[in-house]
Amino acid sequence: MVLDIVQHWDVFKYVTEVFILVPALLGLKGNLEMTLASRLSTAANIGQMDTPKELWKMITGNMALIQVQATVVGFLASIAAVIFGWIPDGHFSIDHAVLLCASSVATAFIASLVLGMIMIGVIIGSRKMGINPDNVATPIAASLGDLITLALLSGISWGLYKELESKAYVNPLVCAFFIALLPIWIIVAKRNAATREVLYSGWEPVIIAMAISSVGGLILDRTVSDPNFAGIAVFTPVINGVGGNLVAVQASRISTYLHMSGMPGESSETAPRKCPSPCSTFFGSDVNSRSARVLFLLVVPGHLVFLYTISSMRGGHTTLTLIFILFYMTAALLQVLILLYIADWMVHWMWGRDLDPDNFSIPYLTALGDLIGTGLLALSFHILWLIGDRDSDVGD
Repeated sequence: MVLDIVQHWDVFKYVTEVFILVPALLGLKGNLEMTLASRLSTAANIGQMDTPKELWKMITGNMALIQVQATVVGFLASIAAVIFGWIPDGHFSIDHAVLLCASSVATAFIASLVLGMIMIGVIIGSRKMGINPDNVATPIAASLGDLITLALLSGISWGLYKELESKAYVNPLVCAFFIALLPIWIIVAKRNAATREVLYSGWEPVIIAMAISSVGGLILDRTVSDPNFAGIAVFTPVINGVGGNLVAVQASRISTYLHMSGMPGESSETAPRKCPSPCSTFFGSDVNSRSARVLFLLVVPGHLVFLYTISSMRGGHTTLTLIFILFYMTAALLQVLILLYIADWMVHWMWGRDLDPDNFSIPYLTALGDLIGTGLLALSFHILWLIGDRDSDVGD
């Protein structure tokens, strides 16, 4: 709904590349905050945050780490947006490029700071109340992340766009300020052993995930720009958000389960090296199969609630016919089925390869969720159009 309102603002009209930043930055928040939540949940569950001193060390190291990752990836996302915006029409404006860089870096930085603090509060709170942080922290990170990031991006880019005419120096100044803070965060993150490792090795998943999400954004862009399929826009964040949340909970749980029995790379009997069969993932008797079944069963009731909300808030351009709901549910179930299966394989595979799944699996899984969700949704809309379910609904 926020995106629906802000897309008519001047900055979105004249600097259209801001739209390209949206999926990249939303994905980034999910990735950084969710890996933070997953790391801290594991640390809390295996008792690494029980004394105030340990807790403080964990918090400062992790917050500094997230600021480093957010600043760098925000900067890379703005470069990607500039390139994507320049390729189709060959038009390049240095003012707009600096505006994108400043908006992207500032948004990533502030959103990470706010969300990181919320995450730490949630995890400490759920420990105090005796709730397993794995089940609560990642979904809160993902959903709040989207809302806060989108609000910040629109607000900051709008403010900087207004300064573009009169005070041209403001944009490069904002850029330089956040990039100048980088060395401080790097020094703080290096002092903590747990975050030092991620500082050196945790880049690949976050940057690759940004690239995967951008492909999803490309599919979305192609589908939305066809006037027959304008209705897809309102459903995409829903299907991607639900899929990403459910699979992040599962990955975070499997990871904690493996951590209970040792360190990554130690071949314990709980970590099969080969590809698991779908039967063992969903119909096994162990605790992870049970949670996979529960998460899979949450898909239909969850989406029904969202579809009802969308239609009652008059969002979107699509009448909810029975056949549309059928196709939509099939896409959603298929997406979560594929993601839960990939999660089961990926977390164990990474564990066997000496990688900590908390840091590596969730960025890939949420980005794949974006890609698979958008792809299946676009496919459903195309099929619905072909079989003639068009009463002004699929398109409009």
